[in-house]
Amino acid sequence: MGVSRWNVAGEEMCPHRLVLEHVTSRWGVLVLIALAERSYRFSELRREIGRVSEKMLAQTLQILERDGLVHRDAKPVIPPRVDYSLTELGREAAEQVRALASWTERRMDDVQKARQEYDEARS
Repeated sequence: MGVSRWNVAGEEMCPHRLVLEHVTSRWGVLVLIALAERSYRFSELRREIGRVSEKMLAQTLQILERDGLVHRDAKPVIPPRVDYSLTELGREAAEQVRALASWTERRMDDVQKARQEYDEARS
């Protein structure tokens, strides 16, 4: 698969690239990894992820739900209860994202070394 498939065509972004941006966004990655463990209520998920505003989390969940990765289960009880979980498609995406997150964890020393060498070469 060449890079041209991921390039912007005219005014509209390529659908593949748009989904890739949703899945690999700052909050998308963390939502997928958290929901891979279990379902969460909104406030629980926000605490689990940390440092995300209500607005950004709601927006991220809505985008991932629209893409078919997240399931929103609103229960008709008082007070209202909404649980979020991954769909089968979402589980598959979460596995891929988790593999990338694991790679960054394993290779962080190498990245830091490369950064230091880069910075030293430019100073």
